[in-house]
Amino acid sequence: MAYLVAVLIVVVVLLFSIGLHEIGHMVPAKRFGVRVSQYMVGFGPTLWSKTKGETEYGLKAIPLGGYVRLVGMYAPAEAVGNPKSDTWFRRLSGDARDASAAEIHPGEDARAFYHLSTPKKLVVMLGGPVMNLVIAFVLLGVVAVGFGTPTTTTTLETVSACVIPADADATRECEATDAAAPGAAAGLEPGDTVVSYDGVPVTSWAQLTKAIRASGDVATPIVVERDGQQVDLTVTPVVAERPVFDDDGQAVLDSSGRQKTAQVGFLGVSPAEQMERQSPLAVPGIVADTTWQTMRVVGTLPARVVDLVQTTVGHEERDTNSIVGVVGIGRFAGEIASAHDVSEGIKVSAILQLLAALNIALFVFNLIPLPPLDGGHVAAALWEGGRRQVARLRGLPRPGPSDSARLVPLAYGVFVLLGAVGLLLVYADVFNPIAI
Repeated sequence: MAYLVAVLIVVVVLLFSIGLHEIGHMVPAKRFGVRVSQYMVGFGPTLWSKTKGETEYGLKAIPLGGYVRLVGMYAPAEAVGNPKSDTWFRRLSGDARDASAAEIHPGEDARAFYHLSTPKKLVVMLGGPVMNLVIAFVLLGVVAVGFGTPTTTTTLETVSACVIPADADATRECEATDAAAPGAAAGLEPGDTVVSYDGVPVTSWAQLTKAIRASGDVATPIVVERDGQQVDLTVTPVVAERPVFDDDGQAVLDSSGRQKTAQVGFLGVSPAEQMERQSPLAVPGIVADTTWQTMRVVGTLPARVVDLVQTTVGHEERDTNSIVGVVGIGRFAGEIASAHDVSEGIKVSAILQLLAALNIALFVFNLIPLPPLDGGHVAAALWEGGRRQVARLRGLPRPGPSDSARLVPLAYGVFVLLGAVGLLLVYADVFNPIAI
């Protein structure tokens, strides 16, 4: 039951996020005088709709997006020099111009979107993604201030019996061919709190990890607190290939999106975590860091899609760093909610963080400068504004509106590509899922 409730929550919050995203476009458009003929959440057949004023509000069958129809998105043919329609691509653009012009009511040409100034166009187009960022800010704020964020301690949660290869499933059992882990061999036990390493007081897990990795295979004194008593031990790390992390504890990825590894000192211990409430002043930094990490993932998206195709076609197990779709996110939420030996507070916190990450992904992804994404419209508006500024500086007549309808064939191609990737993600998340 907990699994299904968590999946339902993800669906509801996704629809809520989509709805607010489109409100982010609609509200400023109406404030600037643009007529908005439709506000729809979802795609495909209409399940419900109601017209209020000059706008039809509705819900469609496929809850994987939404749109607002802004009248006059494309400048009519006469405003952009009556371009030719002698090729298939140009005919697509011409049809888009004609359809856009047909939506403009007689005497309401001034309310067409294409008449807006560049700053106003940017406000309208950026309103949707910014709304997703605001949602993420609120969710992460609730987590950080209300529940706290997981913080590693210097207390040992687990002590491995063997050295698991870096490319193996970390949850698998030790095998006869695996080397013994030096932490367990030295007498370290779960629940030990590390006091010092190599004579240096330990104040954080990051400090301890850095020291262990740098010590190589040299015998090193370590002091732990166990049952209120300090215990002196000596550990000799093994040099093993392990994942590389940056100073913030984030995985370092290569150009293909895979996590980098290096030969470093290894003990085979992991830290216990505790929830630590943050100051509200820390929330902007948390949002900024999460956004930056998401941007790094989006930057390697083509390579990750290629990896997804290869694992799907080759029936290979997916990497834990593989991209996931809505189905995968729903599975994550269900697994979190149905996990055993985890407090309800941590479960709620984890699901809220998952939903926040989803909204940040929507924010970043929509800013990719390709139509039909919001970033494509932003790029077109900036191009138009740039042309006008250049003409002004050179003392030339003000250029007419930009012919953004020329990008319609590209928008169709991108839409088909995104649809194909979306279907691939659904298939992979159902038949070759990633478990957390």
